[in-house]
Amino acid sequence: MGQILNFTIALILLTILIFPIALIYILIKYTTKDTPIYWSQRIGKNNVTFEMPKFRSMRSDTPQVATHLLEDNINFLTPIGRFIRRTSLDELPQLFSIIKGDMGFVGPRPALFNQNDLIELRSKSGVHKLLPGITGLAQIKGRDSLSISEKVSLDIEYLKYRSIWLDFKILFLTFYKVLSRDGVAH
Repeated sequence: MGQILNFTIALILLTILIFPIALIYILIKYTTKDTPIYWSQRIGKNNVTFEMPKFRSMRSDTPQVATHLLEDNINFLTPIGRFIRRTSLDELPQLFSIIKGDMGFVGPRPALFNQNDLIELRSKSGVHKLLPGITGLAQIKGRDSLSISEKVSLDIEYLKYRSIWLDFKILFLTFYKVLSRDGVAH
């Protein structure tokens, strides 16, 4: 999807979802001592670092590593963290990243600033030139169960075959996977 289409759809969704977003914000504010929005340092297009917002689903003392690498990650969840992660509602603030131009709806999921192996493999294969997305091929084909090399292979596949039709297919399959909770570990 082009940047204009990403921006337009994100603005429309933000307008439609403003009340659920506000409700989640309030629920987090009253169920935890931490700020409702968590700003995660991520690697964007051309390996530029940006701050990606998410609703806080984990406590502020959670180590900054990919969640699936945490031992006993359930113990780090906030009172409503499990629910907003399983339903992917924690991702809603990323609509602001799309409006800002740091992300799109579809592309490689932005790496954490400290995922050096993933960043290096993406850079070697040219994937770093893509705008990161809220969802991508790795999210619909295994998410956290995939190895770094499998994720990068899917990123390369997306780089080679990307089109608006592939983007819409990925978005459709993402909604299906979220609704069926397929690939969501916590």
